[in-house]
Order: sequence, then structure tokens, then C-alpha cells
Amino acid sequence: MLAYLLRRLAAGVVTILGVLLFLFVLFFLVAKPEDVARKALGERAPKAAVEQWIVNHGYDRPRFWNPDHPADTMLVDHFRRMLTFDFGASDADDVPISKRLREGIGPSLSLTLPLFVLGLLLGIPLALLVAFFRDTYIDRAGVVACVLLMSVSTLLYIIGGQYLLGKILRWFPISGFDPVPGVIARFLALPVIVGVIAGLGDSIRFDRTVFVEETGKDYVRTARAKGAGEARIMLRHVLRNGLIPILTQIVIAIPFLFTGSILLESFFGIPGLGSITVDAINANDFATLRTMVFIGSLLFVVGQILTDVSYTLADPRVRLE
Repeated sequence: MLAYLLRRLAAGVVTILGVLLFLFVLFFLVAKPEDVARKALGERAPKAAVEQWIVNHGYDRPRFWNPDHPADTMLVDHFRRMLTFDFGASDADDVPISKRLREGIGPSLSLTLPLFVLGLLLGIPLALLVAFFRDTYIDRAGVVACVLLMSVSTLLYIIGGQYLLGKILRWFPISGFDPVPGVIARFLALPVIVGVIAGLGDSIRFDRTVFVEETGKDYVRTARAKGAGEARIMLRHVLRNGLIPILTQIVIAIPFLFTGSILLESFFGIPGLGSITVDAINANDFATLRTMVFIGSLLFVVGQILTDVSYTLADPRVRLE
């Protein structure tokens, strides 16, 4: 298992380096420093101010090769900053990116953690219930409902939830965020409800397919032949053996809880990491954007490794070799 994990870590390192090289090409070769400076300062900024901005942000150095100081290049600085988590300052307003990350992680987790937990608590039991009544009207109605939920855009859920629950019924604020313990739940209730409903159809549909497939396996027929009840079979056998494909979705989603939900944070005014990403896109803040892409790729690699490890925990028969 150790050798397998070392190979996966090595592959992950190569992946991260490839992502960093792609980001350098995208942000430092395709885009010109003058364009980035004018986006930050304004199109009518004086040429002297633009040149000074480029110098202050280190964009005046050679990109690949500096004959006087080989290590003093934009490529080396880019890799050094990302790999040491020294993300520097924002291109838009010179605020330290690490400060924004610290400020945004709390609001993001306060939204994504309830979404994640409620999605599991609702999705898996409902999928198991639908699979229990497979090939019946309950099963068919459940599948149709899931397809309908999946067919509706998340934007429509957001707009509909804000209009119905926020404006008409006035149960929750339409948008905003307040970290005060007694108030935060009121601001998060609506985006959590919308997020859970938007993702429930896909979750139930996938889990139901896994459970129904498991009911046709030999061990299930053996359990029935021994006189085990259908409910016992579903809970003790089908659920446990169907966890591996479900774990693939669950474990790989855990690291991305830290990057926030772009749509929900943007539309509900939650100042999390997803909202920071959207603001960086709108402001052409390349320094923040490349940081968020790097963090996302790093979390993806970590999620892949955690998924492999979780297989061995869910099923002792699985060996990582």
C-alpha cells in the first residue's frame, strides 16, 4: 500500500507542476502585463503609472531566462510562490491574497458543510428507499422526480427560492451574510435549502442505480435463499457493498468544500472563496485567479488519494498495489 501511495503522490506532484506550467502560459504569455495593469488601474491610466504598476508587481522581469540572474525570472518566481504558498498580493487592489483566503474560508465552510451533510443524510436513505421498491410505481415516480430535479438549472432554483421564500413569504433574507452565531443560520438557511434541492436529484439517481445493481448480485440471492428479509438485505448487505462507488463521489467532494460554491455565494452575497473567485474573474485579477486554480488542482489531487484510501476502509477485500 505504501508503494502505491508513493506512486500516486509522485503522479500528483507531476500533475500539480503541469497545472502550474499551464497557468504560467495562460496568465503570463497569452496575457500581456500592460493589459493586466490597465485592467487594474483603468484604461485611461497614464503610461508612467502603468509602467510603475508592472514593476511593483514583478511583471517587468524576463519570462524564461535572465543571463545575469538565472533565478530572477517570472517562471521561477511563479513556481516558487505557488509551491511555497506565498501567493503575493491581488492585482486588482494589492490586498494580500492569503488574507483574503483566511477571510473567505469561514463563510465558505459555513455554507458547504451543511450542504454536504444534508445531501448525504437525504440522498442515500431516499435512494435506498427507491431501490427497495424497485420496479414499482414508487420507483418509477422517484426516477421521474429525479430527472425533473436534474433538468432544472441551478440558477432557476436560486431565483425561484429567492422570490418565493425570500420576497413573497419573507421567511429568509434574499442575500447577505452575518457571522454572528445567532444570526448566521438565518442567512444560510435559504442557500442551503436551494443547494440541497438542486443537487438531490443527481445524488438519488446515482445512488439508486448503484443499489439496484447490487440487488442482482449473487450474495443477495444467497441471502434471500437463507430467508433474510428484504429490508435486512438492503440495510446490511446492499448498502455496505454499494458504498465504494458512492465513496468515490463523497470523498473527492470533501476537499472542494474549502473552495466554496461559486453560484450560491455569488447570488446570495456570501463572502466566501467562491465569491472571491467570481470577483477576481470580473476584475481580471490574474494573481488571485491563478491562486484559486492552483488550490483547486491541489485539492483535487488530495481528493483522489483520499478516495483510494477510503476504498480499503469500506471494503477490506480491496488492496492498493
